[in-house]
Amino acid sequence: MTQPYLIVNNKTLFLKDTSPHSTLLEYLRQSGFVGTKEGCGDGDCGACTVAIIAQNQEGKPYYQAINSCIVPLGAVIGREIITVEGIAGETLHPVQQAMVETGGSQCGYCTPGFIMSMFCAYYQGTVNDVCIEGNLCRCTGYLPIRRAAQQVTGATNIQDRFTQKLETASTVIIECEYGADGDRFHRPINLNQLLHLLQQHPNATLIAGATDIGLHLSHHTQHFPLLISLEAIPELQTLHITPESVEIGAALPLSHIQTHLQGIFPSLDTMLIWFAARQIRNRATLGGNLGTASPIGDLSPVLLSLDATLSLASPQGERTLPLCNFFQNYRQTALQAGEIIRSISIPRTLPPKAIRRLSQSYKVGKRGTDDISIVAAAFTIDLDENHHIIHARLAYGGVAPLPIRATQVEDMLIGKLWHLDTIRDIKPILQQTFSPLTDLRASAEYRQLLVANLFEKFFHEIECD
Repeated sequence: MTQPYLIVNNKTLFLKDTSPHSTLLEYLRQSGFVGTKEGCGDGDCGACTVAIIAQNQEGKPYYQAINSCIVPLGAVIGREIITVEGIAGETLHPVQQAMVETGGSQCGYCTPGFIMSMFCAYYQGTVNDVCIEGNLCRCTGYLPIRRAAQQVTGATNIQDRFTQKLETASTVIIECEYGADGDRFHRPINLNQLLHLLQQHPNATLIAGATDIGLHLSHHTQHFPLLISLEAIPELQTLHITPESVEIGAALPLSHIQTHLQGIFPSLDTMLIWFAARQIRNRATLGGNLGTASPIGDLSPVLLSLDATLSLASPQGERTLPLCNFFQNYRQTALQAGEIIRSISIPRTLPPKAIRRLSQSYKVGKRGTDDISIVAAAFTIDLDENHHIIHARLAYGGVAPLPIRATQVEDMLIGKLWHLDTIRDIKPILQQTFSPLTDLRASAEYRQLLVANLFEKFFHEIECD
């Protein structure tokens, strides 16, 4: 492979003696692109937002907003990056001009991040609250910033150097093998390459969007001698939708899933709205969210409630495993040595005699969005023609060492009438089903109340819908 490089504001920068595990933000600022700021270093505040040229759901190049503070430098080798220094020409870019005219900046520390989020959305035609949901402002106030967004939204037939760039840009993510400062980074380009690498390096750490491990890299709290990236492997980027099921590649970004599966699984739609912010969803993946085996992973309860199954790949072949058998204990899974999550399959067909499916998810945290769950819950109830329950799934996160279903309560619900009396009868049992911890976020008693009350909330919302 030629000397590793990345392209920043149309300038090719070759990497030399820089650790691939440095964050993109660190590299940019050390290279003089200091307009990009570090706020939280966690991917929460958006001050570090930059744009990369990525591939959208239709396979075309587009400008994608990401948090540079948690992206390993190795993950952007060969990629094109635009920072706030690169968007103005002889005049300010329209999104910059709008921020000036509406008074959208005071101290200015968060402004570059807002600008870059709005920049990406500008070329997609809609600049709104969603595009800046991952950007925090601590002094200006959001009204001027929202006015700036409203001023530039809906632009059509844009002809400038950035639209011209998209006409010729490549979205191919190249193979990469790079090491420096004692750290190594591999990015294979097919599944066989990946499995071979894992045989050679069984202790390697896998990343896709790196939104979890990126926190350790940003704060230098943990060392990973070898990272292997999954984001250039087409076998892990698939999405197959049939009347019977949906199969999602383990490394497909959540923003793609959010767009393509809208309306198919209501509980998944809801949880993705509360799953961090746009910059994170542009990088995070289902496989990563499940593979970390976090007891507070947002998507695990949803997929448990939908009876998802996993396709696991290794040099010996593939096997299928129900998700309910995947989580073994705290941060422990059923993955064997050299095995990876290839895809996640969610059935769409109802059980025999079922005529109606009720499904929804909930996330309770100290903040409405972009926060770790106190409790996450997802429910699926199938009813027959007489309004009796013939299938029940009640799944939770934040109440045990692993994402878990209330299987005892599920069994008790079978055959019962879907009625408020049934819900009230089951609540005391549901409240005592788990023994959660007390921590800084909430007490065990509060979590137990949430377990029961969220199920009743589900009933009332469904019946009032």
